[in-house]
Formats: sequence, structure tokens, C-alpha cells
Amino acid sequence: MVTQSDNDEWAFLLHRLPREPSAPRISLWRAVRRLGAVLVADGLVALPASSRTVEHFEWLAAGIRENGGEASVWRARPTTRRDADRLVRQSRESAEDEYRALMDEALAKALDPGADSTRAVRRLRRQLHAVSTRDFFNAPSASKAREAVESLSRAKVPA
Repeated sequence: MVTQSDNDEWAFLLHRLPREPSAPRISLWRAVRRLGAVLVADGLVALPASSRTVEHFEWLAAGIRENGGEASVWRARPTTRRDADRLVRQSRESAEDEYRALMDEALAKALDPGADSTRAVRRLRRQLHAVSTRDFFNAPSASKAREAVESLSRAKVPA
């Protein structure tokens, strides 16, 4: 997990890709989503700055340029506390939404007596791990989501 220091530094990826072909745009959107980046504006995404997140953005920028687009990576700090708080809030809300979806799915599987919970638990654990890697600001539902998945595991999966 990346923790924000007192300087609130963020990594920004500024990008533009041609509309056609659409595959590179879709691939970029999926990669940005997997990283947990915050959409600041059209063509501008942000992550809390760390050597890891900057490197991820550098790789994405190289791919964008290889596909005929333009991209640059920046490290910067919002100039106001309000803007910094907005980035943190957006990042936390995104992770929170994903944790809630995992909890809902675990509950649905627990209530479905015919569900193949062994496979579901493995998949939910993988998804939980993926969300936790992009939960930079400790979303409140993280522990509840872990608990829901483990509860499903104990209830349905033989030891």
C-alpha cells in the first residue's frame, strides 16, 4: 500500500490516443482501472506517487506512444488541500465500491445452496487481493469484505 506523506505528491499520466483503432484505448482504460488510478479529467489520470506507480505510468506512456498517441508522466502536488482531498476521496470511493461488490457477491453465494462455493471463494480471494493492491487509502469496507469472503469459505468449503 502507498501511503501519502505530508507532501501529497501524485503521479499523473497525461495521454491522448487516436480514436481508431479502439483496441489501444480499451487496453489503456483497463490497465488504468487495474492500477486504481483516479480520473482527473479526460486524458489525465493520477495515482499516489511512488517509484512503483510512476514506473507503471511510464510503461503505459511507452505503450501509448507505440500506438501513435502522446503521453507524459508527471509528479506533482495539488496546490490546495481541497484538491488533494478530492483525489484521496475518489481513490478511496473506487476501492470502497469494489469491496462492497465483493461483499454482495460473497453474500449471494452464501445464500445460494447450489452455488459452487469452492471456485467462488478462490475467485473472490483473487479479486480481494487485486482490490487491496489498489486500495491506497484504507477504504472502510476492506476488513468487512475480507470477513465476508472468509465467512463464505468457512461455511461452504471443506477444510
